[in-house]
Amino acid sequence: MDSRRYFSGPKAVLLLATLCCMLWGSAYPAIKNGYAMLNIAADDIPSKLVFAGWRFLFAGWVLLVLASLMKKPVFALTRRDLGALGLLGLTQTTLQYVFFYVGLAYTTGVKGSILNATGTFFSVLLAHFIYHNDRLSYRKVLGCTVGFAGVMVVNLAGGASGFDFEFTLLGEGFIVIAAFVLSAATIYGKRVSQRMDSMVMTGHQLAIGGAVLLAMGYGGGGTLQGFTLASTALLAYMVVLSSAAFAIWAALLKYNRVGMVTVYNFLIPVFGAVLSAIFLGEDILQWRNALALAMVSAGIWWVTTERSGDAGDRKS
Repeated sequence: MDSRRYFSGPKAVLLLATLCCMLWGSAYPAIKNGYAMLNIAADDIPSKLVFAGWRFLFAGWVLLVLASLMKKPVFALTRRDLGALGLLGLTQTTLQYVFFYVGLAYTTGVKGSILNATGTFFSVLLAHFIYHNDRLSYRKVLGCTVGFAGVMVVNLAGGASGFDFEFTLLGEGFIVIAAFVLSAATIYGKRVSQRMDSMVMTGHQLAIGGAVLLAMGYGGGGTLQGFTLASTALLAYMVVLSSAAFAIWAALLKYNRVGMVTVYNFLIPVFGAVLSAIFLGEDILQWRNALALAMVSAGIWWVTTERSGDAGDRKS
């Protein structure tokens, strides 16, 4: 089966990238509810790493089982492949997650959400220097700027925003580092996927990264308590959303330019805000949600609708 026909082109990117961002956006209320159900305190980073570790380990296993059922070469890996998968798992899943959660412990959720969106800028900039068909342009810069402004609107409008201009290494610095690590690892994953099936690659890297997170979490004294039918179902949902979203995203990056795909990341905090309002009982009827969605959509349109001659579809 030729996967390119399903994952390449503007329409496929629009539909599938939006689906991925909606799934990742739903993780915000899911994680918050999961912490409450499993009695994980706000400052208990080791237990958060255990929770994340099981989520990503199971997600990786799900993808590998599905890949095996689809007769994909799950274990036909060279020493070079194993090294690449290990590096990808340690960076894209483990390292960026550790940086993000340590940083989040020393800053506000609002600032964390905004600064995490800088990953889109990093992806576009890195792609400019790595891929000859993914250069910076006026439309990309404008689209990223407008999209980032939309992320700020959804977070900052209203009363006590929790935002200020303080900047510390352990707080805001680690959030930005996490965004950079994820961007760099995503571009590295695009290269790895050129010689490996994207589902197999994603399954292995999630499992490896999840296993390391588990070791770090349990090693730091983390634990999970209070498993019920509801909390187990919630964890199962997070496993499914992670396996589906990461696998689809990897396939989109494999067959499309980095900037064309990663700009959709600006939708994640918008979906996160809307879905949190729905599932956490927060006020959804606010003008800022509609304005943020309009700005993010405009930014995506500017980046993904290039004029003739702006960029070709030459092989990356």
